[in-house]
Amino acid sequence: MNTPELTASQRAIAKEDQYGAHNYHPLPVVLKKGKGTRVWDVEGKEYFDFLSAYSAVNQGHCHPRLIDVMQDQIQELTLTSRAFYNSLLGEFEEYITAYFGFDKVLAMNTGVEAVETAIKLCRKWAYRKKGIADNQAKIIFVENNFHGRTLGIISASTDPDSKAEFGPYLPGIVVIPYNDYPALEKALEDPNVAGFLVEPIQGEAGVVVPDENYLVKAHALCKQKNVLFMADEVQTGLARTGKLLATCGNCSCNVWCENNYETRPDILILGKALSGGMMPVSAVLADDDVMLCIRPGEHGSTYGGNPLACRVAMEALQILKDESLTDNSQLLGRYLRLELNKIDSPWIEGVRGAGLLNAILVNAKSKETAWNICMKLRDNGLLAKPTHDTIIRLAPPLVITKQEIDDCLAIIRKTFMEYTEE
Repeated sequence: MNTPELTASQRAIAKEDQYGAHNYHPLPVVLKKGKGTRVWDVEGKEYFDFLSAYSAVNQGHCHPRLIDVMQDQIQELTLTSRAFYNSLLGEFEEYITAYFGFDKVLAMNTGVEAVETAIKLCRKWAYRKKGIADNQAKIIFVENNFHGRTLGIISASTDPDSKAEFGPYLPGIVVIPYNDYPALEKALEDPNVAGFLVEPIQGEAGVVVPDENYLVKAHALCKQKNVLFMADEVQTGLARTGKLLATCGNCSCNVWCENNYETRPDILILGKALSGGMMPVSAVLADDDVMLCIRPGEHGSTYGGNPLACRVAMEALQILKDESLTDNSQLLGRYLRLELNKIDSPWIEGVRGAGLLNAILVNAKSKETAWNICMKLRDNGLLAKPTHDTIIRLAPPLVITKQEIDDCLAIIRKTFMEYTEE
């Protein structure tokens, strides 16, 4: 009997399975091309992308302006290391510090590198400025956080999949419930606490939005206790939640101002969409009192601040402004949630989110329910991914149009109305 020939997708998946580490569980679709809000698999089927590479492609796939500056810079200079100055790093540093209203920036590559940088910076500040005894500084994290998967960061994780069997873990970590002001109040009674690190909205946990006044009160309490308030906006920042930064709260502007200064982080952590998905670029921003605690030789990266990254990041940030992607995220996100809530399906328990970072809470009969629904969405032309078994995250590129939102709503509505547990 003849063995059926494998499809191009099956061959690609089999090759990854044979030669790659089994450290991810991807949805079985093999992507080859992307443009704007759409991606195509190796067989040529078209999909709406409702994950945006975990919000790394806020500007859309393969934005032509990013391609142009990247191609231009690649032909001139890509990497010098920090052993020398380069012609673009100072320009980028001036641009991004003015953009977000901080004195200084430290450029890195991945989001988790930026988080590790912030932790090191916080500890340096604790010993050099706050006067905490050597090796006694503590940093407060919250439950169900996701800041990456390095050994230092998973030391603060409460996710068994991320943490189990990787010990011993980093000391000096305190974990409290998220969105729990009394718990933070109690933890800050310890004079050795140097910083509080929080995602303004918890993305990987299932798009968990805190109480309206939580961040403001937490920030004020940190100030009172001389503790650094550190915002991990790697996923929530850069217009994803309908504000330039999720810590902007309800302020009508998109830069720090008198009305909004009360939630301005002492350390701001950015990544993902800082390059529009073109390459790893991340950044840590702080004022001089904090940033200048780091001295030559104490921290750095061969690729951090490279000319290519600087050029791409400046263009990615400028696109957010030029194309009004913050406003688009806010308006279409509100519309998306409104319409999702109208879907009368027994499989939908609720909808939550901010801007174009949203989630459907699935009424699951089994751990596979949300996964199976995502498979049906894929079959119908939309790519999303479950998190924590019962939550489907919906985060399209911010360049999406109202018509495209309506087209995607039709796919989501059809999928949920026709879905039955197999």
